[in-house]
Amino acid sequence: MCGIVGAVRFDGAGVSRARIESMANAIHHRGPDDNGFWIDGSIGFGHRRLSIIDVGGSHQPMHSVDGRWTIVFNGEILNYQELRKALDYPFRTAGDTETILAGLVTHGIRYVDQLVGQFAFAAFDRDTGIVHLVRDRLGILPLYFRRSGDTLLIGSEIKAILAGMDEAPSVDRESLGAYLYGRSVPAPFTLFDGIRKLEAAHRAEVRPDGSITEQLYWAPPEQDAELWTPSAAVDAVDQMVTEAVRSALVADVPVGAYLSGGVDSSLIVAKAAALHGGGRLKTFSAGFGDPRNDELPFARQVSEHVGTDHHEVQVDARDFESLWPTLTWHRDAPMSEPADFAVYRLAQAAREHVTVVLSGEGGDELFAGYPKYRAARAMAAASVLPGDFRRIVGEGIDRHLPARLARARIGLRVWATPERDEQFRTWFAPFSARERAQLLSGVSSRPTSLAVAGRGVDPVRAMLLADLRNWLPDNLLERGDRMSMAASLELRPPLLDHRLVDLAFRLPSSVKLRSGQTKWVLKEVARRYLPASIVDRRKVGFRVPLDTWFRSSLRDSVRERLTGTGSFVAETFDRATIRDLLDRHDSGTFNEESRIWTLMSLEVWHETFFGPAKHQSS
Repeated sequence: MCGIVGAVRFDGAGVSRARIESMANAIHHRGPDDNGFWIDGSIGFGHRRLSIIDVGGSHQPMHSVDGRWTIVFNGEILNYQELRKALDYPFRTAGDTETILAGLVTHGIRYVDQLVGQFAFAAFDRDTGIVHLVRDRLGILPLYFRRSGDTLLIGSEIKAILAGMDEAPSVDRESLGAYLYGRSVPAPFTLFDGIRKLEAAHRAEVRPDGSITEQLYWAPPEQDAELWTPSAAVDAVDQMVTEAVRSALVADVPVGAYLSGGVDSSLIVAKAAALHGGGRLKTFSAGFGDPRNDELPFARQVSEHVGTDHHEVQVDARDFESLWPTLTWHRDAPMSEPADFAVYRLAQAAREHVTVVLSGEGGDELFAGYPKYRAARAMAAASVLPGDFRRIVGEGIDRHLPARLARARIGLRVWATPERDEQFRTWFAPFSARERAQLLSGVSSRPTSLAVAGRGVDPVRAMLLADLRNWLPDNLLERGDRMSMAASLELRPPLLDHRLVDLAFRLPSSVKLRSGQTKWVLKEVARRYLPASIVDRRKVGFRVPLDTWFRSSLRDSVRERLTGTGSFVAETFDRATIRDLLDRHDSGTFNEESRIWTLMSLEVWHETFFGPAKHQSS
C-alpha cells in the first residue's frame, strides 16, 4: 500500500515541486519506505511507498518504455504475475506497477477490467493530455480530488489535498445531514467543501480543458438463472474463498491476519494458515476489558485449533481520549465506529511483526450476515402500510423504548421510514428523520439516495446491494484503510476479492439466508474447517462499552465539548436537543451511546481540522 498525490494546471502554468512534496509529506505514514516525484510543466505526481512487492525496485512515479504513460499507483494487483505472462512488453521491473503500465500501453485504460486486487491510481497519457483516475471495484483503497479554478489536486487522503491548497478549507454544511444519517458521507462528497471522493468501481478522465467525466466500469452481476443446490453453492464458495486467500497472500514481506473469533476472520485464518509458507501464521486480536463483549477466548480457541502464533492487545477508555484527535486526523473524517480505535491498536501490534495483514471485512455484506437481513422480507411486507401512518406511529413509540429494547428500536425506526431507499440507510442510522430535523434546525442538506430499491428486487438482495454501494466503501473499508495505514500496515480483505463478490451476487438469497440462519452458505464452508462452537455462536463483533464510559470516565469531557462555548456541534445544531440527549443517557434508563458518539466524533473532527491548534500527526 502506498500514498499518491498529483496536481494539474489548466492555465498552462507550471506545477510547483514544493507543492507536490508538501502533499506527499502529509501522507508519509502511507509510504515510509521510499518517495518519488515527477514534474512536467503543468502536471506533477508524487508517491510515498510502502514496499510489498519487488521491494528493491518498482520506484514511482513510473514511466512506460515508450514515454507515453506515467503512473502513480497505490495498492496491490494480486494477479500481476499471470497478467505479465500475457503481455508483450519489455519489462524492466519485477513488480505489479509496471504490469498496469504495460497493460495501458497495450490495451488502453480499459485494461483496468483485467486487474484483480485493491488499487487506486492516477495515470497521465501524454498523447491525449488526459489524466485518468481509477479506483478499485469495491472501494478498498481511497482516491480524492479537488477542482478549484485552474487547478486540480489529487490525493490518497484528504490531508494531502489540504496541504496543496492555497486557501483554508471549509465545512461542506450540506453534507452534515448525510453524516447524521450514516456517520459518514457517501461518495462522491465529503465533509470538506469542494473535495470529492472518487466512487468505488469508477474511473474519471480529466481532460486538458479541465472537464472531468466519471464512468462506472464494474457492477455486481445479476443472480444466475440456473438453480443452485445448497451443496453446490457451498462447494463453489469454499473454492473461491480459498483462491481469494491464496491471492491475498502474495507478497515479498511477512503477512499476518486479524482474528476476532468470529466466523469471517476465523475462516480466513484457517485458510491462510494452511496456505501460508514460512512458519506459523501470526494472528492478532483486541479486547476491551468488558466481560459482556470479550471475544478473546474465542480467538484463542481458533488460534489453537489451526495453530497460529497469536498476539493480543487491550483497549480502554484512556485510548479513546488520547487517540481520538490523532486517529481523526488519519481518518480525515469523524470516527464512524468506536471499533476504529481497536483496529488501530491491532494495526500497531501487527506492524511489529508483519507488513501485510488479512482481515474479514465483507462477509456480512456479501452473504447476509447481519440480523437486519433476517428481517428484510418481513419489513418489506410490513411497509405496504402508508408511509405517513408508519412515521407517526413509529415516532410516537420511539422515545419511550428503554435501553434493553435497543434492537427493537432500530427495527421500529426502519419500519417508520417512508421510503425503501431510506430504510436501507436507517438500519445503521444513529438519528431518526425527526431527530435529524430537530438537530439541523434550518441547516440545508443535500439529498442522497442509494438508488437500488427497485420494487421487483428481492428485499435481501436489494439490502446487500445497498450495503455494497455505501456502507462498505464509505464506512468499514475507509476505516480499515486509514487505521492500518496510520501504522504503515497494509490491510487486505480477501472476502472482497471481486471474483468472490461476483459469485456471491450470482447466488440466490436462499443460500445466504436459510431457515432463519444468516450467512448460511459461508458458515457451512467454515464448518468444514472450524469447531461448531465458533461457527454457531452468537455474533458480537467489536463491541466497545461506550454506554458505560459516557456515564463515567468520558462524561464530563463529552458534555463540555457538545454543549460548551466554542463547540462546533453546539453552535451548528440545536443545543437543547443535545442537552436532552445527554440527560436521557445519564438517567441510565435509555442508551443513547450511538447518537452521542456520532456528535462527539463530529466535534473532534472539527477541532482537529478547524480548531485554533490544528492537530498534526507525529
